[in-house]
Amino acid sequence: MSARWLACFTANALFAFSLGWGQTTDTKDSSGSHSSQAATSVPKGVILVKGAWSSASDSGTPLPEDGKIVDDVYRNPYFGINWPLPRDWTEKYTGPPPSDQGRYVLAQIVPADTFTGPVRGSVLITADDLFFVPFPVTHGKGLVDFTQKNLQEDYKVERPPAQMTIGGRSFRFFAYWSPAAELHWYVFATQIRCHAVEIVLSSSDTKLIQHLMQDLNAMTFPAEDALADGDALPVCVKDYANGENVIRRVDPVFSERRFNAVPVRIVIGKDGKVKHVHFLSAFPEQAKAITEALGQWSFKPCLRNGQPVEVETGIQFGYAAHAPTSTASVPGQW
Repeated sequence: MSARWLACFTANALFAFSLGWGQTTDTKDSSGSHSSQAATSVPKGVILVKGAWSSASDSGTPLPEDGKIVDDVYRNPYFGINWPLPRDWTEKYTGPPPSDQGRYVLAQIVPADTFTGPVRGSVLITADDLFFVPFPVTHGKGLVDFTQKNLQEDYKVERPPAQMTIGGRSFRFFAYWSPAAELHWYVFATQIRCHAVEIVLSSSDTKLIQHLMQDLNAMTFPAEDALADGDALPVCVKDYANGENVIRRVDPVFSERRFNAVPVRIVIGKDGKVKHVHFLSAFPEQAKAITEALGQWSFKPCLRNGQPVEVETGIQFGYAAHAPTSTASVPGQW
């Protein structure tokens, strides 16, 4: 189900509205004569998506969607992932923006034109934000068990869920396949920064998948509680922006009424002030209003071993895209 859903999600996310682009319009000037105006054309290789989009309050803080391939190495500063790609494998297309349910396509790795193997396959790296995920899971490894228990009848379990280690980190693993399509999916999941990070290997050839599994061992991760540069990670706390933790709250004022979910991740500093805002999906005017409001919020400092620490948490503004998994109130409804 996981690979099938992700393929559908990726395909659906690639549709864009581009009416009027690359066309010539015929207009009349003040004298009544006709003049042609060429509309700006879409740059080659660019996909236009109009509407809600991901954004952040600053450009210096890493975001989950910031991962990229540099010198044949996939690097994601937010999750601290570094993976030298297998030889003759590459990323032809970047993923769509995150969904309003916190789903990311971090990387889609496929054979390059120089690949000479008899059978092709793919490597899909994804993340699900556990603050907003629509599934009843609270840990990254639980996503594998949920997927296995909810396979459709035309898919068969090839290997039951088990623990394994990749790059020194514990992952939950299971494999399934489609007898009709003769395709195999090997799924690995772990948790990083309250996200279920998932790696899906797929091919019709299990030998190719075995080789890819070996290549995954070149993947490196930071320590459980540290960034790649050694700095301490913010403490991940679900629903920290609710209840008695909030000392002062200012609701955003919107100039236009919309009906979309706006999931927001924030980092709260040791002083209880919001220092970073990450919008998974929001219209620009929504992002502006919410950022201005959150700048006036204040929280009780989060203490660990008696010392204040930074906190990373999520807030759902707007209309939730799924039933909340917590009984806590949802702020910012409009």
